[in-house]
Amino acid sequence: MTVRTIDVRERVMARNDELAAEVRRRLGAAGVTAFNLVSSPGSGKTALLERTLEALGEELDIAVVTGDVQTHNDADRLARHTSRLVQAVVTGGGCHLDARQIGTALDAIDLAATRLLFIENVGNLVCPAAWDLGETAKIVVFAVTEGEDKPLKYPRMFREARYAVLNKIDLLPYVPFNLDRAMGFAREINPALEFFLTSALTGEGLESWFAFLRGQAGTRPAS
Repeated sequence: MTVRTIDVRERVMARNDELAAEVRRRLGAAGVTAFNLVSSPGSGKTALLERTLEALGEELDIAVVTGDVQTHNDADRLARHTSRLVQAVVTGGGCHLDARQIGTALDAIDLAATRLLFIENVGNLVCPAAWDLGETAKIVVFAVTEGEDKPLKYPRMFREARYAVLNKIDLLPYVPFNLDRAMGFAREINPALEFFLTSALTGEGLESWFAFLRGQAGTRPAS
């Protein structure tokens, strides 16, 4: 007789993948491109989203879902830059968002009036790497203040991401950080990774980021 033990995590992950597939189907049917924005705490991803909403929120019909452990402070910040509903998911200690939470958040978003969805994940480079949210792609954000070897310390996240934003480049004159070295480490993990170099504070590099988003935003299906 063969005995197979199914780990609880295995069951949970399998159910999450089913729900993520449904999220992806809903977004695809509505013509919405979804980016799962992941980072360590303090990388500046909320500031990057603020600048993005200011510049492109109405042009690209951007909707946002934010995840945080305890507060909805990030959602409050982002709501100041858009007339659209910003969905706040408070995980109550959970270190990542999951597909069930995203599916519930989508119920309150007018997908027919949305072309681009940002999911701002909980600040963590470990847990979110393993969870499919039904997104089009993961975008990892890390700052020049975090150290060049960040990709080597968190390889799964950089392997799962399709794009990387190296933020706070305005601080390069003041910190010991080598861009080429950091990008080289990242490409050792994921040779296909595409980079954007930005400063959400000064605006440096944002035009390239905005041009990318314009090219990626979904097209609403013909009625």
